[in-house]
Formats: sequence, structure tokens, C-alpha cells
Amino acid sequence: MEFGFLRCLLLFGLSALTLGDDGQVTFVSELSSKPAQKLSKYGWYGNVRLQRFHIPEDTAIARWLFSVTKGHNFHCGQHNVTIHIRWGAPPVINPVGSVFPNATLWTPGLSLILPVTSHSSTTFNLSSPAPGDWYVAAHLPEDDGRIEQKGFPSCSYFFQPQLSIRRAVDTPMLRQGTFLQQTAAPDRPARLKLYVPEFASSVSFSVADCSSGEGADAGNCSLVLRLSSSSLQHGPVTVNCSGIGCSTSLSNPPWDTWLRVVLESNQDNRTVTFSIVSNFTVGCKPKSVGLTADDDINKLRGNSSYSNSTPAGNSSVVAEPVAPGNESASLHNPLLASACVWSIPVLHEELDVLSLRFTPVNGPNVSVTDTHPTLLTYPLHTHATGGTLNLQLTLNTTNVTLGNSSSVVACLSPWAPVLELNHSQPCRTALYGGYGVHVNASVPKAVVRLPFPPPTTWYLTLQLTCNSSDCGNTSLVSVVPEVFISACVEDCGTYGECRLLRSYSYLYGACVCKAGWRGWGCTDDTTAQSHRRQLTATLLLTLSNLSFLPAIVVAIKRCYITEASVYLFTMFFSTFYHACDQPGVAVLCIMDYDTLQYCDFLGSVCSIWVTILCMARIRDTFKYTLFMLGALLIAMSMQLDRKGLWNLLGPVLCAILIMVAAWVYRGVRRRHCYPPSWQRWVLYLIPGAVCALIGVCLYIFAETEDNYYYTHSLWHILVASCVVFLLPPREKDREALGWSRGWSWSWRPRVCGYTLCQSSKDELYTVT
Repeated sequence: MEFGFLRCLLLFGLSALTLGDDGQVTFVSELSSKPAQKLSKYGWYGNVRLQRFHIPEDTAIARWLFSVTKGHNFHCGQHNVTIHIRWGAPPVINPVGSVFPNATLWTPGLSLILPVTSHSSTTFNLSSPAPGDWYVAAHLPEDDGRIEQKGFPSCSYFFQPQLSIRRAVDTPMLRQGTFLQQTAAPDRPARLKLYVPEFASSVSFSVADCSSGEGADAGNCSLVLRLSSSSLQHGPVTVNCSGIGCSTSLSNPPWDTWLRVVLESNQDNRTVTFSIVSNFTVGCKPKSVGLTADDDINKLRGNSSYSNSTPAGNSSVVAEPVAPGNESASLHNPLLASACVWSIPVLHEELDVLSLRFTPVNGPNVSVTDTHPTLLTYPLHTHATGGTLNLQLTLNTTNVTLGNSSSVVACLSPWAPVLELNHSQPCRTALYGGYGVHVNASVPKAVVRLPFPPPTTWYLTLQLTCNSSDCGNTSLVSVVPEVFISACVEDCGTYGECRLLRSYSYLYGACVCKAGWRGWGCTDDTTAQSHRRQLTATLLLTLSNLSFLPAIVVAIKRCYITEASVYLFTMFFSTFYHACDQPGVAVLCIMDYDTLQYCDFLGSVCSIWVTILCMARIRDTFKYTLFMLGALLIAMSMQLDRKGLWNLLGPVLCAILIMVAAWVYRGVRRRHCYPPSWQRWVLYLIPGAVCALIGVCLYIFAETEDNYYYTHSLWHILVASCVVFLLPPREKDREALGWSRGWSWSWRPRVCGYTLCQSSKDELYTVT
């Protein structure tokens, strides 16, 4: 569970003990640790070990300790462990340099390379980290394609992150228009915080009344002013103060959050006393909707009526119309002079795990004008950051024709909107960058995809812009903004599969690609397999199972009907399992994939089991008892772990032990090597054992992703061939089809008392 890690809260004297206590701020220490996890070579995002840490508000310093330990003592060489760190959401990584899908935007996070031989560790320090969740991901270098069998010893590395923070518990707060006197020293910066309300358009700071003691520079403000905190992708805004004071302002600051303010002294061994004041301007508020919620309930009723009967991707259905007299809903009416923005209410619908949809309550069409921006708000919580944020903006040209010189400009930004849009205005707020798109008559649709978006409120600003000052007759157009969260980018396409991954209680989605395709959405065809190669691989893996036909014929001819039925079962399910297991388009599944895989593994082990027991030449009562008991135990072990090493070696070793015991018993009793014929050893047993040994070596040591089609097909042929060599000859006291001697042509057996007449004489293991 999420809080299963070690978390210790160490309070070092809330009154006096601090990190360089300056009498203004008290610091406390917090430690957290995650359990060690085994690292994997990178093939897709599921190989990444993801850990989540929470950093509280007012954290001054965060220090991570990353430790990597080798799990075995044998020499594995030196491996580089890559560590990625990101704030707000899991890091978007691309170790193999694949091509991202079209319109997919991402920002790489911080990456650290840690060389590891036996045990290595490194630290990473961050001052003034952004509060919230921080994600740490680690993996080994790119997978070399070698298929390692489960259970065999291999080079293993374990990764464990630990976090130590220093947090301020009594940070002074700046109040609007109120001067606050502070002191800053080189080793004791002044730490403050300011709450920025919603709809704030700008925030200003002024530093004055500086004093640094006696001398010529007594009134010099040798300070560095830092605004906001560090998220690695976005650093704080830095202002150098000199002279008697300084001032700065931020346009479009983040809304509804605490803004961190840190002032540090520039000069060594000099303490600066100063006064600081802040002011913010709320310059743009939408029209108030009042306290009556009846209109909103009617809108929800209208949306629920069509959302329950309409697919999630359908955006052509409009909600029930609202009364024209309702000012809060009739967006086509002229904007009141008291407002500077059209604020469109948005319905937030949770459709499934990592599947959200945001719908304007007045219908999919949104009106956009050239006089005021149109604003839509999309709150995004932590549980939705493991998916992909998708924006599809479509121009509705049904009723209005947009001129060539006009376009609708859109800006999707986190934390705060950009309320002034034109062709030259960048889509960026004071601290964070946005994602700008535009649609016009020639490009009526634009798409933006953001993998793993940060958890905050996202704002979409729309405005009609023209090259000239006047847009002419077209002053109001309609667009369809579709904003939704999906687990993966376009469901990973044709050659991918979207899978949900879990790190404790946190869920996130990733694509696992097939047939050589790769990339974040399985759209990079650089190493993709051709259709001809896919078809060849399918034919090799399926038709190679026909090599069991000689084994089935030989088993029937030698009256081993039970063994022949097991070989037939194995051939059938191995053929259709590999036909269903193909990564490309040449796939045929006659039933559920998991069922086919289970039957293939069960049949393969049972075939080895019955073959070795048949070679032991024990009495039928014991043999068929062992057949059934072994099949039941093998079925149980396959249900527990069908790819485990001992699920194969266990039955094989037990069967070989029974066979050796039977052969030794006969050899001791007869005082002769068993089987006694050297021809049997040279022509059958040794070639069969060699085929089996070569097949096992290929299966365990030689298989890779590239040669799997050939080596595994050869494994099928070798295993089926060794059965032909190793099956013992037919017992002389049995007729064809397994009927005992004494059976008449009328199919009625002779009865000796209460049992069928049958010779119990042991036959020599001879060549027939």
C-alpha cells in the first residue's frame, strides 16, 4: 500500500533548533523511504520502476539518496542505471530515441546516470522544490532482446530511493499593501509566501529601506529575489536588486496557490535588513452566476440524457436548450460590459479508469468572438495524471464562413490562463509555458496530446483574430473543443496494446508494442517487421508442430494409445497457441489466449512426463496411476506459475528418477546392463538424448527476440524427434491397438476367473 514505506518525522525543537536559525523561520526534518525494487532492462514503459514521493508546502531543501545494489555475487560487469525525476506526474522518457506520435508534445525531465558494479549510490539536492508529488523512475539500459528463462540465475540490480527534506513551519506571509520587514544573510535567506487568488492578472513586489550596517554601501540592496519554486522543468523567476531598492511584477501568475518568495544576500558576511510589500491586481472576472443552482441542475439533466445514450466520442449531439431569458446560459447574447471574458461551464465525466471527458454544458459548440476571450476550465486531479491529456479543436463552418485572413487562436495552459491572445502573443504565463494552436478555413482541425500532464487546473483560452484590425462581417464563430483523458495515445494503434500499470495505489497507462514497432504510441516503424516476415514467422511456429505426427504414428503403432493422445493434445494446442501469440496482423485465435497458453504449457510438460515413464517399462497399473497423478500435479503447478523453471524441471527429474530406479532394478536382478542391446543405445537412446539436450539448450540459452521464430520452431522439431527415438518398442504380449492376447475377432475377451488373461512375463528391452 501507499504508506507501506518507512516515514519518520523528526522534530528538532520547534522553538529553537533550526537549520541556521535566524529567529524568523523554524525548520523541521522529514524522512521517507521506498522499498528496494528489482530493475529491468528497458523495452517499454512497463520495465520502468516508478516511485512517488510527496513534498509538502514550505519545503526549503529536498535531498534524494539513490542506492543500487547487485543481487548476485558472480561477475556481471558494469551497468549504467538511468534515473529520471519529475514533478507532478511520471517522467516521459525516450531512452531508445523513438519517434513520438504526431501532435504529441512532451518535455524531458531530469536524468541521472549511475554506474553500478556491486553497490553504488548518489545524491541529488534541490533547493525550494515545488510542493506536491514527485516521481522517480529508474531502469537499466535498453533490452538486448535475449529471452531469459524464469528461474535461472541472472544479473539482478535493486534500486532504492530515499528522501530527506527540511520544511519551514512558520513561514511569514505577505499581505497585500502591507510592508513586512525582514533580514537576509548569506547563510540565512528570508523566506516568505504570498497567496495569489483566482482571476489575478498580475502580482508586483517592491523592496525598499535596505540597510546593511555602516559604511558607504550601508543603503545598498545587495539582494537576489526569487519568485516561485523549482520544478526542474520550470525554475523560479530571479531578480537582482541593487541600489536603494527594486521592484518586479508577474503577469498572469498562477491562480489559487501559494507563491514562494525567497530573498538572499549577494555579499559575503553582510546581513541586509529590508522592507518588502506585494500587491496583486484582479483585472478580469467573469459574470457572476449567483447562488441559484436551478439552471445548472437543468444543464446536468440535459447532459445526462444524451451522455447515457451516446458514445463517448460523439460530439454532434447538443444538450437540451436552455431558456433564452437565462443570462448565465445564453452565451450567444452580447457580453456585458462588466465582464472581460466568457467563462463556459464544463461538465467533468469519469468514464472509466484513466478515462475522463470534459464537455461544455451548453453543447459541444462554443462561441468565439474577436472582442473578448472565451475561457474553459478543466480541473485535473492526481489520479488522472497517469494518462494522456488530449485536445481536439475543430472549426464549425456550417453556419459561418471564416475568411482566409481570420483564425481562431487557442492556448492551453496550466495554473493560469492567457487572457490576451493574438498572432504575436506567446502562449505562456508568468511561470509556466502553454500549448498554442490555431484553426482557420484551410486548417479546420488541430490536435494536441500531452502524456502524463501535471495535476492542476488547465485553462483553454479561445479568441478570434484577424490580420487587420477589423474582422469584417465575421465577428462570432463556433468551434468544437474536445478535451479528454485517455490511458494511452489513440489506444496504441494497430501494433500496440494499452496496459494499465500500478505503482502501489497510483495507476498509469503505457503502450507495449508488437512486430518491431515502438514509440510512445507504437507509431515508429523504424524497426517494424514486414507483413511477409510476420506471415513467415507464423507459418514456422505453427507448421513446425506437425513434426509431432511421426511421434503420434509411432506411438499408435507400438500400442501406446494414451501417449499418442497426449502428443496429439500438445500438437493441437501448440499450433493454435503460436498462431494466436503472433505480434503482427497474421494472427488466428480460436479461443481465449490465456487458455491456449495454459494448454500448450500443460501439454508440453505432460508429453515429457509420459514419454519418460513409458521408457521405464513399469507395470500398467503403476504407469497409468503415475500418468494421472503427474498430470494433476502438473496442472496445479501450471496454474501457480506456468513459466517457472521448476514447473518443467520438477516433472522431468521425477520421471528420470523413476526410470533410472526401474532400469537399475532390472539390471541388478538380471545381472546385466539394461537395456541389454547395444543397438538400442546407439541407434535410439543416444540420438534421442542428444536431440533432447540440443533442444533444451536452444530453448534456454539461444532464444532472442530476433531469432525466436527459428529457434523455437527448431525446438518443436527436436522435441518431437526425440520422442520417436526414445519411445520403447511394443511389448510382445500386446496386439495392435493395445488389445490383449486372447481377444477373438468378435471383440470378446477370454476371462480367466475375474480378470482378463494376460501374461505378466517381463520382456527384454529389445530392438524391433
